[in-house]
Amino acid sequence: MKTKGKVTGIISNIVIVKTEGPVAQNEIATVKLGEVRMMAEVIKVVGDDAYIQVFDSTRGLRMGAEVEFEGHMLEATLGPGILSKNYDGLQNDLADMDGLFIRRGQRTSPLNEETLWEFRPLAKPGDRVEAGDWLGEVKEQWIMHKIMVPFAFEGSYTVRSVAGAGEYNINHTVAVLEDAQGGEHPVTMVQKWPVKRPIKAYVSKPRPSRILETGVRPIDTFNPIADGGTGFIPGPFGAGKTVLQHAIAKQAEADIIIMIACGERANEVVEIFAEFPHLDDPHTGHKLMERTTIICNTSNMPVASREASVYTGMTIGEYYRAMGLKVLILADSTSRWAQALREMSNRLEELPGQDAFPMDLSAVISNFYARAGLVHLRNGATGSVTFLGTVSPAGGNLKEPVTEATQKAARCFYALSQQRADSKRYPAIDPLDSYSKYLEYPEIIEYLDERVEPGWVDLVNRGKTIVQRGKEASEQIDILGDDGVPVEYHDRFWKSELIDFVILQQDAFDAVDANTPLDRQRYMYNLVLDICDRKFGFDDFQSCVEFYKSLINLFKQLNYSEWESDKFAEYRARIDEMVAAKESNK
Repeated sequence: MKTKGKVTGIISNIVIVKTEGPVAQNEIATVKLGEVRMMAEVIKVVGDDAYIQVFDSTRGLRMGAEVEFEGHMLEATLGPGILSKNYDGLQNDLADMDGLFIRRGQRTSPLNEETLWEFRPLAKPGDRVEAGDWLGEVKEQWIMHKIMVPFAFEGSYTVRSVAGAGEYNINHTVAVLEDAQGGEHPVTMVQKWPVKRPIKAYVSKPRPSRILETGVRPIDTFNPIADGGTGFIPGPFGAGKTVLQHAIAKQAEADIIIMIACGERANEVVEIFAEFPHLDDPHTGHKLMERTTIICNTSNMPVASREASVYTGMTIGEYYRAMGLKVLILADSTSRWAQALREMSNRLEELPGQDAFPMDLSAVISNFYARAGLVHLRNGATGSVTFLGTVSPAGGNLKEPVTEATQKAARCFYALSQQRADSKRYPAIDPLDSYSKYLEYPEIIEYLDERVEPGWVDLVNRGKTIVQRGKEASEQIDILGDDGVPVEYHDRFWKSELIDFVILQQDAFDAVDANTPLDRQRYMYNLVLDICDRKFGFDDFQSCVEFYKSLINLFKQLNYSEWESDKFAEYRARIDEMVAAKESNK
Protein backbone atom coordinates (compact mmCIF):
# COMPACT_ATOMS: atom_id res chain seq x y z
CA MET A 1 0.00 0.00 0.00
CA LYS A 2 1.51 3.32 -1.10
CA THR A 3 1.72 6.18 1.38
CA LYS A 4 -0.19 9.29 0.37
CA GLY A 5 -0.13 12.91 1.43
CA LYS A 6 -1.20 16.47 0.63
CA VAL A 7 0.78 19.56 -0.25
CA THR A 8 1.00 22.07 2.63
CA GLY A 9 3.80 24.33 1.41
CA ILE A 10 5.56 25.31 -1.83
CA ILE A 11 9.00 26.97 -2.08
CA SER A 12 9.86 26.97 -5.79
CA ASN A 13 10.62 23.30 -6.58
CA ILE A 14 10.69 22.34 -2.85
CA VAL A 15 7.27 21.10 -1.77
CA ILE A 16 6.22 20.29 1.80
CA VAL A 17 3.84 17.34 2.11
CA LYS A 18 1.80 16.24 5.13
CA THR A 19 2.08 12.46 4.94
CA GLU A 20 -0.45 9.83 5.99
CA GLY A 21 2.06 7.06 6.64
CA PRO A 22 5.76 6.15 6.67
CA VAL A 23 8.09 7.82 4.17
CA ALA A 24 11.83 7.17 3.62
CA GLN A 25 14.67 9.50 2.78
CA ASN A 26 15.32 9.67 -0.99
CA GLU A 27 12.01 7.94 -1.75
CA ILE A 28 10.39 8.86 -5.06
CA ALA A 29 7.00 10.59 -4.99
CA THR A 30 4.43 11.58 -7.61
CA VAL A 31 2.84 15.02 -7.34
CA LYS A 32 -0.55 15.30 -9.06
CA LEU A 33 -1.44 18.49 -10.91
CA GLY A 34 -4.62 17.79 -12.83
CA GLU A 35 -3.76 15.14 -15.40
CA VAL A 36 -0.02 15.82 -15.02
CA ARG A 37 2.07 13.52 -12.84
CA MET A 38 5.31 15.17 -11.67
CA MET A 39 8.23 13.16 -10.34
CA ALA A 40 9.84 14.21 -7.04
CA GLU A 41 12.33 12.95 -4.46
CA VAL A 42 12.16 13.09 -0.67
CA ILE A 43 15.15 15.07 0.63
CA LYS A 44 14.09 15.62 4.25
CA VAL A 45 11.61 14.10 6.70
CA VAL A 46 10.52 15.92 9.87
CA GLY A 47 7.80 14.09 11.77
CA ASP A 48 4.92 13.60 9.35
CA ASP A 49 6.18 16.40 7.06
CA ALA A 50 8.14 15.32 4.00
CA TYR A 51 10.18 17.86 2.04
CA ILE A 52 10.37 16.79 -1.59
CA GLN A 53 12.21 18.28 -4.56
CA VAL A 54 10.13 18.23 -7.73
CA PHE A 55 11.90 17.55 -11.03
CA ASP A 56 9.43 19.70 -12.99
CA SER A 57 8.15 23.25 -12.76
CA THR A 58 5.74 23.68 -9.85
CA ARG A 59 3.94 26.61 -11.47
CA GLY A 60 0.19 26.27 -10.85
CA LEU A 61 0.58 23.78 -8.00
CA ARG A 62 -1.79 24.52 -5.11
CA MET A 63 -2.17 23.62 -1.46
CA GLY A 64 -3.98 20.37 -0.96
CA ALA A 65 -2.69 18.74 -4.13
CA GLU A 66 -2.36 14.98 -3.79
CA VAL A 67 1.03 13.29 -3.50
CA GLU A 68 1.71 9.57 -3.71
CA PHE A 69 4.94 7.97 -2.48
CA GLU A 70 6.23 5.13 -4.68
CA GLY A 71 8.09 3.06 -2.09
CA HIS A 72 11.45 3.09 -3.90
CA MET A 73 14.36 5.48 -4.38
CA LEU A 74 15.44 7.25 -7.57
CA GLU A 75 16.55 4.36 -9.78
CA ALA A 76 18.53 3.85 -12.95
CA THR A 77 17.30 1.32 -15.48
CA LEU A 78 20.22 -0.92 -16.45
CA GLY A 79 20.36 -3.21 -19.46
CA PRO A 80 21.39 -3.49 -23.12
CA GLY A 81 20.77 -0.35 -25.17
CA ILE A 82 22.29 2.31 -22.89
CA LEU A 83 25.20 3.06 -25.21
CA SER A 84 24.72 5.78 -27.87
CA LYS A 85 21.78 7.19 -25.91
CA ASN A 86 21.21 10.81 -24.89
CA TYR A 87 19.50 10.93 -21.50
CA ASP A 88 18.40 13.68 -19.17
CA GLY A 89 19.22 13.52 -15.46
CA LEU A 90 16.26 11.20 -14.80
CA GLN A 91 17.32 8.83 -17.63
CA ASN A 92 14.56 9.88 -20.01
CA ASP A 93 15.57 9.16 -23.59
CA LEU A 94 15.74 12.63 -25.15
CA ALA A 95 15.35 11.21 -28.66
CA ASP A 96 11.81 10.08 -27.76
CA MET A 97 10.75 13.41 -26.25
CA ASP A 98 8.09 15.45 -28.06
CA GLY A 99 8.67 19.02 -29.20
CA LEU A 100 11.44 21.51 -28.61
CA PHE A 101 10.99 21.49 -24.82
CA ILE A 102 10.16 18.60 -22.51
CA ARG A 103 6.54 18.74 -21.44
CA ARG A 104 5.93 18.83 -17.71
CA GLY A 105 5.48 15.32 -16.38
CA GLN A 106 6.62 13.68 -19.61
CA ARG A 107 8.60 10.48 -19.15
CA THR A 108 10.11 8.10 -21.68
CA SER A 109 11.54 4.61 -21.40
CA PRO A 110 15.34 4.50 -21.06
CA LEU A 111 15.57 1.26 -23.08
CA ASN A 112 13.81 -0.02 -26.18
CA GLU A 113 11.66 -2.95 -25.12
CA GLU A 114 11.10 -4.17 -28.69
CA THR A 115 14.73 -4.55 -29.77
CA LEU A 116 15.92 -8.15 -30.06
CA TRP A 117 19.35 -8.98 -28.69
CA GLU A 118 21.46 -12.00 -29.67
CA PHE A 119 21.85 -13.75 -26.32
CA ARG A 120 24.65 -16.22 -25.54
CA PRO A 121 24.57 -18.08 -22.19
CA LEU A 122 27.66 -18.05 -19.97
CA ALA A 123 26.26 -19.87 -16.92
CA LYS A 124 24.77 -23.36 -16.84
CA PRO A 125 22.21 -25.11 -14.63
CA GLY A 126 23.66 -26.03 -11.24
CA ASP A 127 26.11 -23.12 -11.04
CA ARG A 128 26.26 -21.22 -7.76
CA VAL A 129 26.00 -17.48 -8.35
CA GLU A 130 25.78 -14.22 -6.43
CA ALA A 131 24.82 -10.63 -7.24
CA GLY A 132 26.81 -9.35 -10.21
CA ASP A 133 27.85 -12.76 -11.56
CA TRP A 134 27.55 -13.16 -15.33
CA LEU A 135 24.70 -15.31 -16.65
CA GLY A 136 25.06 -14.50 -20.36
CA GLU A 137 26.02 -11.80 -22.80
CA VAL A 138 24.68 -9.86 -25.77
CA LYS A 139 26.54 -7.69 -28.26
CA GLU A 140 25.79 -4.01 -27.68
CA GLN A 141 27.44 -2.05 -30.49
CA TRP A 142 30.87 -3.76 -30.38
CA ILE A 143 30.85 -4.24 -26.55
CA MET A 144 29.99 -7.64 -25.08
CA HIS A 145 27.29 -6.58 -22.61
CA LYS A 146 27.05 -9.00 -19.67
CA ILE A 147 23.66 -10.06 -18.32
CA MET A 148 24.21 -10.31 -14.58
CA VAL A 149 22.51 -11.58 -11.46
CA PRO A 150 20.61 -8.48 -10.26
CA PHE A 151 22.62 -6.42 -7.78
CA ALA A 152 19.66 -6.38 -5.37
CA PHE A 153 19.85 -10.18 -4.89
CA GLU A 154 21.40 -11.08 -1.51
CA GLY A 155 23.19 -14.29 -0.70
CA SER A 156 23.96 -17.26 -2.94
CA TYR A 157 21.69 -18.77 -5.61
CA THR A 158 21.65 -21.86 -7.77
CA VAL A 159 21.07 -21.53 -11.51
CA ARG A 160 17.96 -23.56 -12.28
CA SER A 161 17.78 -22.82 -15.99
CA VAL A 162 19.34 -20.56 -18.60
CA ALA A 163 17.85 -19.59 -21.95
CA GLY A 164 19.56 -21.04 -24.99
CA ALA A 165 21.38 -18.97 -27.56
CA GLY A 166 18.90 -16.87 -29.53
CA GLU A 167 17.26 -13.48 -29.96
CA TYR A 168 15.24 -12.04 -27.07
CA ASN A 169 14.01 -8.64 -25.92
CA ILE A 170 15.11 -7.14 -22.60
CA ASN A 171 12.00 -8.34 -20.75
CA HIS A 172 12.42 -12.00 -21.73
CA THR A 173 13.38 -14.34 -18.87
CA VAL A 174 16.91 -15.48 -19.66
CA ALA A 175 17.54 -17.38 -16.40
CA VAL A 176 15.76 -18.73 -13.37
CA LEU A 177 17.59 -18.75 -10.02
CA GLU A 178 16.74 -20.73 -6.89
CA ASP A 179 17.45 -19.38 -3.42
CA ALA A 180 18.35 -21.37 -0.30
CA GLN A 181 14.67 -21.78 0.61
CA GLY A 182 13.77 -23.19 -2.80
CA GLY A 183 12.10 -20.03 -4.07
CA GLU A 184 12.45 -19.27 -7.78
CA HIS A 185 13.56 -15.90 -9.13
CA PRO A 186 13.25 -15.16 -12.87
CA VAL A 187 15.97 -12.89 -14.31
CA THR A 188 15.59 -10.73 -17.40
CA MET A 189 18.15 -8.57 -19.24
CA VAL A 190 17.07 -5.43 -17.37
CA GLN A 191 17.32 -4.45 -13.71
CA LYS A 192 16.94 -1.29 -11.62
CA TRP A 193 19.28 0.16 -8.99
CA PRO A 194 19.02 3.20 -6.66
CA VAL A 195 21.42 5.81 -8.05
CA LYS A 196 22.56 7.08 -4.65
CA ARG A 197 23.70 3.65 -3.47
CA PRO A 198 27.06 2.36 -4.75
CA ILE A 199 27.01 -0.92 -6.68
CA LYS A 200 29.26 -3.30 -4.73
CA ALA A 201 29.22 -6.36 -6.97
CA TYR A 202 32.92 -7.11 -6.49
CA VAL A 203 35.21 -8.95 -4.08
CA SER A 204 37.86 -6.28 -3.56
CA LYS A 205 38.68 -2.69 -4.44
CA PRO A 206 42.48 -2.31 -4.39
CA ARG A 207 44.48 0.85 -4.99
CA PRO A 208 45.03 1.67 -8.67
CA SER A 209 48.16 0.07 -10.07
CA ARG A 210 48.43 1.48 -13.61
CA ILE A 211 47.82 4.79 -15.35
CA LEU A 212 45.04 5.58 -17.79
CA GLU A 213 46.69 6.74 -20.99
CA THR A 214 44.83 9.77 -22.35
CA GLY A 215 47.10 10.83 -25.22
CA VAL A 216 47.31 14.31 -23.64
CA ARG A 217 50.98 15.06 -22.96
CA PRO A 218 50.68 17.44 -19.97
CA ILE A 219 48.58 14.76 -18.25
CA ASP A 220 50.33 11.50 -19.19
CA THR A 221 53.89 12.84 -18.96
CA PHE A 222 53.72 15.28 -16.05
CA ASN A 223 50.70 14.31 -13.92
CA PRO A 224 49.13 11.00 -15.01
CA ILE A 225 45.74 9.84 -13.78
CA ALA A 226 45.36 6.23 -12.69
CA ASP A 227 43.06 3.70 -14.30
CA GLY A 228 40.28 3.72 -11.70
CA GLY A 229 41.48 7.04 -10.31
CA THR A 230 39.90 10.42 -9.71
CA GLY A 231 40.79 13.89 -10.87
CA PHE A 232 39.29 17.28 -11.52
CA ILE A 233 39.92 20.27 -13.74
CA PRO A 234 39.29 23.66 -12.12
CA GLY A 235 39.55 26.77 -14.22
CA PRO A 236 37.86 30.02 -15.15
CA PHE A 237 35.41 30.32 -18.03
CA GLY A 238 37.09 30.15 -21.42
CA ALA A 239 40.19 28.32 -20.16
CA GLY A 240 39.45 25.20 -22.22
CA LYS A 241 37.85 22.75 -19.75
CA THR A 242 35.33 21.40 -22.24
CA VAL A 243 37.79 21.02 -25.13
CA LEU A 244 40.18 19.17 -22.81
CA GLN A 245 37.42 16.83 -21.67
CA HIS A 246 36.41 16.14 -25.26
CA ALA A 247 40.03 15.32 -26.15
CA ILE A 248 40.31 12.93 -23.21
CA ALA A 249 36.99 11.28 -24.09
CA LYS A 250 38.12 10.67 -27.65
CA GLN A 251 41.62 9.43 -26.94
CA ALA A 252 41.70 7.78 -23.51
CA GLU A 253 42.16 4.03 -23.34
CA ALA A 254 38.70 3.30 -21.95
CA ASP A 255 36.01 0.89 -23.12
CA ILE A 256 33.04 3.07 -22.16
CA ILE A 257 32.70 6.87 -22.07
CA ILE A 258 29.98 8.58 -20.01
CA MET A 259 29.61 12.33 -20.49
CA ILE A 260 27.63 14.12 -17.76
CA ALA A 261 26.68 17.68 -18.68
CA CYS A 262 25.38 18.38 -15.19
CA GLY A 263 25.49 22.14 -15.40
CA GLU A 264 26.25 23.64 -18.78
CA ARG A 265 23.21 24.13 -20.97
CA ALA A 266 24.57 26.21 -23.85
CA ASN A 267 27.48 25.87 -26.28
CA GLU A 268 29.18 22.93 -24.57
CA VAL A 269 26.13 20.65 -24.66
CA VAL A 270 25.33 21.65 -28.23
CA GLU A 271 28.89 20.74 -29.21
CA ILE A 272 28.55 17.32 -27.59
CA PHE A 273 25.32 16.53 -29.43
CA ALA A 274 26.60 17.93 -32.71
CA GLU A 275 30.13 16.53 -32.74
CA PHE A 276 30.16 13.19 -30.92
CA PRO A 277 27.97 11.25 -33.40
CA HIS A 278 30.44 12.19 -36.17
CA LEU A 279 33.75 11.66 -34.35
CA ASP A 280 35.81 8.66 -35.39
CA ASP A 281 37.06 6.47 -32.55
CA PRO A 282 40.85 6.11 -32.96
CA HIS A 283 40.84 2.92 -30.85
CA THR A 284 38.14 0.92 -32.63
CA GLY A 285 37.63 2.48 -36.06
CA HIS A 286 33.94 2.88 -35.21
CA LYS A 287 32.14 6.10 -34.27
CA LEU A 288 32.98 7.38 -30.80
CA MET A 289 29.29 7.65 -29.94
CA GLU A 290 28.96 3.86 -30.18
CA ARG A 291 30.71 3.48 -26.82
CA THR A 292 29.42 6.72 -25.30
CA THR A 293 26.39 7.66 -23.22
CA ILE A 294 25.51 11.33 -22.73
CA ILE A 295 23.54 12.56 -19.73
CA CYS A 296 22.63 16.22 -19.73
CA ASN A 297 20.19 18.65 -18.18
CA THR A 298 17.73 20.25 -20.55
CA SER A 299 17.10 23.97 -20.35
CA ASN A 300 13.65 23.73 -18.77
CA MET A 301 14.59 21.29 -16.00
CA PRO A 302 15.06 22.70 -12.48
CA VAL A 303 18.46 22.77 -10.79
CA ALA A 304 17.53 19.70 -8.74
CA SER A 305 18.09 17.58 -11.84
CA ARG A 306 21.79 18.46 -11.74
CA GLU A 307 22.19 16.29 -8.67
CA ALA A 308 20.22 13.45 -10.24
CA SER A 309 22.36 13.52 -13.40
CA VAL A 310 25.71 12.99 -11.66
CA TYR A 311 24.38 10.04 -9.65
CA THR A 312 22.69 8.48 -12.67
CA GLY A 313 25.92 8.75 -14.66
CA MET A 314 27.98 7.18 -11.87
CA THR A 315 25.50 4.30 -11.48
CA ILE A 316 25.67 3.50 -15.20
CA GLY A 317 29.46 3.59 -14.95
CA GLU A 318 29.46 1.14 -12.03
CA TYR A 319 27.11 -1.12 -14.01
CA TYR A 320 29.56 -1.42 -16.90
CA ARG A 321 32.46 -1.78 -14.46
CA ALA A 322 30.79 -4.92 -13.13
CA MET A 323 31.18 -6.35 -16.65
CA GLY A 324 34.97 -6.11 -16.37
CA LEU A 325 35.17 -2.97 -18.54
CA LYS A 326 37.19 0.24 -18.17
CA VAL A 327 34.79 3.16 -17.80
CA LEU A 328 35.69 6.83 -18.02
CA ILE A 329 33.18 9.31 -16.58
CA LEU A 330 33.54 13.01 -17.42
CA ALA A 331 31.35 15.54 -15.59
CA ASP A 332 31.01 19.19 -16.65
CA SER A 333 30.66 21.00 -14.35
CA THR A 334 30.37 19.78 -10.78
CA SER A 335 30.24 23.40 -9.62
CA ARG A 336 26.67 23.54 -10.95
CA TRP A 337 25.85 20.41 -8.95
CA ALA A 338 27.25 22.06 -5.81
CA GLN A 339 25.23 25.21 -6.53
CA ALA A 340 22.11 23.07 -6.79
CA LEU A 341 22.91 21.58 -3.38
CA ARG A 342 23.34 25.11 -2.02
CA GLU A 343 20.02 26.25 -3.46
CA MET A 344 18.14 23.28 -1.98
CA SER A 345 19.88 23.67 1.38
CA ASN A 346 18.94 27.34 1.53
CA ARG A 347 15.31 26.60 0.73
CA LEU A 348 15.27 24.03 3.51
CA GLU A 349 16.62 26.75 5.84
CA GLU A 350 19.57 24.60 6.90
CA LEU A 351 22.56 26.10 8.69
CA PRO A 352 24.84 27.38 5.89
CA GLY A 353 28.56 26.79 5.63
CA GLN A 354 31.19 28.81 3.78
CA ASP A 355 29.72 30.91 0.92
CA ALA A 356 26.27 29.54 1.88
CA PHE A 357 27.11 26.03 0.65
CA PRO A 358 25.82 23.11 2.78
CA MET A 359 27.86 22.25 5.85
CA ASP A 360 28.34 18.69 4.56
CA LEU A 361 29.45 19.70 1.04
CA SER A 362 32.91 18.18 1.49
CA ALA A 363 31.45 14.86 2.69
CA VAL A 364 28.95 14.71 -0.19
CA ILE A 365 31.69 15.29 -2.79
CA SER A 366 34.07 12.82 -1.10
CA ASN A 367 31.44 10.07 -0.93
CA PHE A 368 30.64 10.56 -4.61
CA TYR A 369 34.28 10.48 -5.75
CA ALA A 370 34.83 7.36 -3.61
CA ARG A 371 32.48 5.43 -5.90
CA ALA A 372 35.12 5.48 -8.64
CA GLY A 373 37.90 2.91 -8.47
CA LEU A 374 39.44 -0.33 -9.66
CA VAL A 375 37.64 -3.56 -8.67
CA HIS A 376 38.31 -7.31 -8.82
CA LEU A 377 35.24 -9.38 -9.70
CA ARG A 378 34.39 -12.87 -8.46
CA ASN A 379 35.35 -14.47 -11.78
CA GLY A 380 38.83 -12.92 -11.72
CA ALA A 381 38.06 -10.11 -14.17
CA THR A 382 38.99 -6.50 -13.42
CA GLY A 383 36.85 -3.43 -14.05
CA SER A 384 37.36 0.23 -13.33
CA VAL A 385 35.62 3.58 -13.15
CA THR A 386 37.84 6.63 -13.69
CA PHE A 387 36.13 9.89 -12.78
CA LEU A 388 37.26 13.28 -14.06
CA GLY A 389 35.14 16.33 -13.27
CA THR A 390 35.47 20.02 -13.98
CA VAL A 391 34.98 22.85 -11.53
CA SER A 392 34.16 26.42 -12.54
CA PRO A 393 35.27 28.62 -9.64
CA ALA A 394 33.92 32.15 -9.81
CA GLY A 395 36.64 34.48 -11.04
CA GLY A 396 39.09 31.59 -11.20
CA ASN A 397 39.39 31.59 -7.40
CA LEU A 398 40.84 28.18 -6.50
CA LYS A 399 40.23 28.86 -2.77
CA GLU A 400 36.45 28.77 -3.04
CA PRO A 401 34.61 25.93 -1.20
CA VAL A 402 33.77 23.65 -4.14
CA THR A 403 37.35 23.60 -5.43
CA GLU A 404 38.79 23.01 -1.97
CA ALA A 405 36.28 20.25 -1.16
CA THR A 406 36.97 18.53 -4.48
CA GLN A 407 40.71 18.85 -3.98
CA LYS A 408 40.40 16.83 -0.78
CA ALA A 409 38.55 14.03 -2.59
CA ALA A 410 40.35 13.83 -5.95
CA ARG A 411 43.89 12.51 -6.39
CA CYS A 412 44.70 14.52 -9.54
CA PHE A 413 44.50 18.30 -9.79
CA TYR A 414 44.69 19.88 -13.25
CA ALA A 415 44.53 23.62 -12.65
CA LEU A 416 43.74 25.59 -15.80
CA SER A 417 45.49 28.95 -15.89
CA GLN A 418 43.77 32.06 -17.24
CA GLN A 419 47.21 33.45 -18.11
CA ARG A 420 48.09 30.39 -20.18
CA ALA A 421 44.70 30.46 -21.88
CA ASP A 422 45.06 34.15 -22.73
CA SER A 423 48.48 33.45 -24.30
CA LYS A 424 46.95 30.54 -26.30
CA ARG A 425 49.00 27.89 -24.51
CA TYR A 426 46.58 24.97 -24.72
CA PRO A 427 45.76 22.82 -22.92
CA ALA A 428 46.08 25.55 -20.31
CA ILE A 429 47.10 23.15 -17.51
CA ASP A 430 49.44 24.96 -15.14
CA PRO A 431 52.48 22.63 -14.81
CA LEU A 432 53.43 23.93 -11.36
CA ASP A 433 50.05 24.25 -9.65
CA SER A 434 48.82 20.89 -10.97
CA TYR A 435 49.77 17.55 -9.45
CA SER A 436 49.05 13.83 -9.42
CA LYS A 437 49.22 12.05 -6.08
CA TYR A 438 49.36 8.75 -7.97
CA LEU A 439 53.05 9.45 -8.63
CA GLU A 440 53.53 8.72 -4.92
CA TYR A 441 51.97 5.24 -5.15
CA PRO A 442 54.59 2.43 -5.22
CA GLU A 443 52.32 0.44 -7.55
CA ILE A 444 52.16 3.29 -10.07
CA ILE A 445 55.91 3.94 -9.84
CA GLU A 446 56.60 0.26 -10.51
CA TYR A 447 54.16 0.27 -13.44
CA LEU A 448 55.78 3.36 -14.99
CA ASP A 449 59.24 1.84 -14.55
CA GLU A 450 58.08 -1.18 -16.57
CA ARG A 451 55.76 0.53 -19.05
CA VAL A 452 57.84 3.63 -19.81
CA GLU A 453 61.41 3.33 -18.47
CA PRO A 454 63.18 2.88 -15.11
CA GLY A 455 63.31 6.03 -13.02
CA TRP A 456 60.54 7.73 -15.00
CA VAL A 457 59.12 9.61 -11.98
CA ASP A 458 62.56 11.09 -11.31
CA LEU A 459 62.70 12.30 -14.91
CA VAL A 460 59.28 13.90 -14.50
CA ASN A 461 60.45 15.73 -11.39
CA ARG A 462 63.54 16.94 -13.27
CA GLY A 463 61.31 18.47 -15.92
CA LYS A 464 59.15 20.19 -13.30
CA THR A 465 62.29 21.61 -11.69
CA ILE A 466 63.42 23.04 -15.04
CA VAL A 467 60.00 24.67 -15.51
CA GLN A 468 60.11 26.10 -11.98
CA ARG A 469 63.61 27.53 -12.48
CA GLY A 470 62.53 28.97 -15.81
CA LYS A 471 59.62 30.74 -14.14
CA GLU A 472 61.94 32.24 -11.55
CA ALA A 473 64.32 33.40 -14.30
CA SER A 474 61.40 34.93 -16.21
CA GLU A 475 60.40 36.97 -13.17
CA GLN A 476 63.96 38.26 -12.83
CA ILE A 477 64.06 39.21 -16.53
CA ASP A 478 60.72 41.02 -16.23
CA ILE A 479 62.02 43.06 -13.27
CA LEU A 480 65.54 43.83 -14.44
CA GLY A 481 65.12 43.78 -18.21
CA ASP A 482 66.80 41.67 -20.91
CA ASP A 483 70.19 43.35 -20.48
CA GLY A 484 69.96 43.49 -16.69
CA VAL A 485 70.47 39.76 -16.07
CA PRO A 486 73.24 37.33 -17.10
CA VAL A 487 72.67 35.39 -20.32
CA GLU A 488 72.41 32.22 -18.19
CA TYR A 489 69.03 33.48 -16.99
CA HIS A 490 67.80 33.64 -20.60
CA ASP A 491 69.18 30.16 -21.24
CA ARG A 492 67.38 28.84 -18.17
CA PHE A 493 64.12 30.53 -19.18
CA TRP A 494 64.18 29.26 -22.77
CA LYS A 495 64.91 25.71 -21.69
CA SER A 496 61.70 25.83 -19.66
CA GLU A 497 59.96 27.28 -22.74
CA LEU A 498 61.26 24.33 -24.77
CA ILE A 499 59.53 21.91 -22.36
CA ASP A 500 56.42 24.11 -22.43
CA PHE A 501 56.05 24.32 -26.19
CA VAL A 502 57.06 20.73 -26.97
CA ILE A 503 55.54 18.77 -24.07
CA LEU A 504 52.97 20.92 -22.27
CA GLN A 505 51.24 22.39 -25.33
CA GLN A 506 49.23 20.29 -27.74
CA ASP A 507 46.98 20.96 -30.73
CA ALA A 508 43.65 19.24 -30.07
CA PHE A 509 42.52 19.92 -33.64
CA ASP A 510 45.50 18.41 -35.46
CA ALA A 511 45.11 14.80 -36.59
CA VAL A 512 48.62 13.85 -35.41
CA ASP A 513 49.34 16.13 -32.47
CA ALA A 514 45.94 15.64 -30.83
CA ASN A 515 46.82 12.17 -29.59
CA THR A 516 50.34 11.29 -28.47
CA PRO A 517 50.91 7.63 -27.50
CA LEU A 518 52.94 7.04 -24.35
CA ASP A 519 55.92 5.63 -26.26
CA ARG A 520 56.15 8.80 -28.32
CA GLN A 521 55.77 10.92 -25.19
CA ARG A 522 58.73 9.10 -23.61
CA TYR A 523 60.83 9.62 -26.75
CA MET A 524 60.03 13.33 -27.04
CA TYR A 525 60.45 14.02 -23.33
CA ASN A 526 63.86 12.35 -23.19
CA LEU A 527 64.92 14.27 -26.30
CA VAL A 528 63.91 17.58 -24.73
CA LEU A 529 65.55 16.74 -21.38
CA ASP A 530 68.76 15.80 -23.19
CA ILE A 531 68.88 19.26 -24.77
CA CYS A 532 68.04 20.94 -21.44
CA ASP A 533 71.02 19.15 -19.87
CA ARG A 534 73.44 20.51 -22.47
CA LYS A 535 75.43 23.69 -22.01
CA PHE A 536 75.50 26.18 -24.85
CA GLY A 537 77.64 29.26 -25.19
CA PHE A 538 75.74 32.42 -26.11
CA ASP A 539 77.37 35.80 -26.76
CA ASP A 540 74.26 37.72 -25.74
CA PHE A 541 70.61 37.19 -24.91
CA GLN A 542 69.54 37.86 -28.50
CA SER A 543 71.50 34.91 -29.87
CA CYS A 544 70.02 32.75 -27.08
CA VAL A 545 66.47 33.79 -27.99
CA GLU A 546 67.01 33.18 -31.71
CA PHE A 547 68.50 29.72 -31.13
CA TYR A 548 65.70 28.46 -28.92
CA LYS A 549 62.95 29.95 -31.06
CA SER A 550 64.33 28.18 -34.12
CA LEU A 551 64.69 24.97 -32.12
CA ILE A 552 61.10 25.20 -30.83
CA ASN A 553 59.80 25.66 -34.38
CA LEU A 554 61.56 22.48 -35.48
CA PHE A 555 60.15 20.59 -32.49
CA LYS A 556 56.64 21.81 -33.28
CA GLN A 557 56.99 20.44 -36.81
CA LEU A 558 58.23 17.21 -35.25
CA ASN A 559 55.04 17.04 -33.14
CA TYR A 560 52.93 17.51 -36.28
CA SER A 561 54.74 14.70 -38.13
CA GLU A 562 53.59 11.08 -38.15
CA TRP A 563 55.46 8.97 -35.62
CA GLU A 564 58.63 7.43 -37.13
CA SER A 565 57.78 8.68 -40.63
CA ASP A 566 60.36 10.03 -43.11
CA LYS A 567 59.21 13.55 -42.29
CA PHE A 568 59.67 12.84 -38.58
CA ALA A 569 63.21 11.54 -39.20
CA GLU A 570 64.00 14.61 -41.30
CA TYR A 571 63.04 17.07 -38.55
CA ARG A 572 64.83 14.98 -35.93
CA ALA A 573 68.02 15.13 -38.03
CA ARG A 574 67.72 18.90 -38.38
CA ILE A 575 67.32 19.24 -34.60
CA ASP A 576 70.41 17.11 -33.98
CA GLU A 577 72.36 19.11 -36.53
CA MET A 578 71.33 22.43 -35.00
CA VAL A 579 72.18 21.34 -31.45
CA ALA A 580 75.53 19.86 -32.48
CA ALA A 581 76.46 23.02 -34.38
CA LYS A 582 75.67 25.20 -31.37
CA GLU A 583 77.66 22.98 -29.03
CA SER A 584 80.71 23.10 -31.29
CA ASN A 585 80.61 26.92 -31.35
CA LYS A 586 80.37 27.46 -27.61
